[in-house]
Parts: sequence; C-alpha cells; structure tokens
Amino acid sequence: MRRKVYTREHILKAAYELINKEGFGNFTARNIAKQMGISTQPIYLEFENMQDLKNTLVEAVFKDLSENVFPVERTGDKVIDLGLNYIHFAQEKHNLYIALFVDDYGGGKLMHDFSSDYFKKLIKSEPKYADLSEEAIIALHNGAWIVVTGIASLMSAGIITPTDEQIIKVIEETIAGILDKDTKDIFIFQ
Repeated sequence: MRRKVYTREHILKAAYELINKEGFGNFTARNIAKQMGISTQPIYLEFENMQDLKNTLVEAVFKDLSENVFPVERTGDKVIDLGLNYIHFAQEKHNLYIALFVDDYGGGKLMHDFSSDYFKKLIKSEPKYADLSEEAIIALHNGAWIVVTGIASLMSAGIITPTDEQIIKVIEETIAGILDKDTKDIFIFQ
C-alpha cells in the first residue's frame, strides 16, 4: 500500500487555514492534524516543535504580505500606501489580522520586528524619506503604527467607517506631525 506524504507546505497550508479561521488560540498539532485528516506525527517530523511551526508560518505569512499586500501602489507615497494596505488587509482578512497583530497568542513581537524591518527598508527606498535619521525612522514607524493600527482596529470592530481619502489625510497629518522636530520625541520608545 502506498503511503500519503505530507510535506512542510501541506502542513503550513493547513496551519494557515486554521489561524485564518480560528486564530492562534486553537493552534495545536492536534487541531492542525485534524484539519488535514492525519495524525500529528507528520507535523513533528517536519517541525522541531509547535513554536518552530508557528515561527515558520508567521514568516511565510509576512513574506506574502510584504510581496503581495503591503507594496500595492495606491497614492504613490510608499508610507501612506503601506498604511492603507495594512488597513485594507485588516478589513479583508479580519481573522488573520486579529491572529497576527492583535491576539495575545499571535505573531506579537515577531510580527512587529518583521514590520519594523520592512518599514525601514521601505523608508530608505523612498526618496522623500531617504535622508531621515534612524531616530526619525523609529519615531515615524511607531507613530504611524499606532495610528494605522488604531484605524484598522476601530474599522474592524465596525466603530468607524472612514473613506480612503479620510484615512490618507490622517496618515499624512500623522507623518507631518511626527517629522516635526517638536513632536518626534514622543514616539521614540521601545
């Protein structure tokens, strides 16, 4: 009898489907195996442990976000586009957004670190922002992250329904305020 082979990719796909549907709260080998209709053995043959699977999954999701979601051009300003794309992602993939960026069990610091690295590379590739100091880049990332995540969360909860034009204006004002020498210091924290 021929045995069915479950690859790393099969397991990652099932894990992705699980967190997209239920978040990380039910992220167990047993639940992933159940989703696939298999035992847990193939999971532990491919991954050291569940943390290894989770880290690999978060890396794969962030790779997808950084290649297919975040770089979509909407305004021509990469920072504003990133904010809008993040908000659109939160609306379109609500459960995944919550699992990765909000939930206690989610990507947490790993997602923040990925996002921060992505943001720094983006800033350096945008002529408008290329000459910013490291301190200004950190302030811009932190301030924009707070504002955009706030908008995304409030929209996801159905509390506010701004248009893209309104969101763009808020992001533009946030950027201008952060880059103002007098307010930049309040966003330098780690």
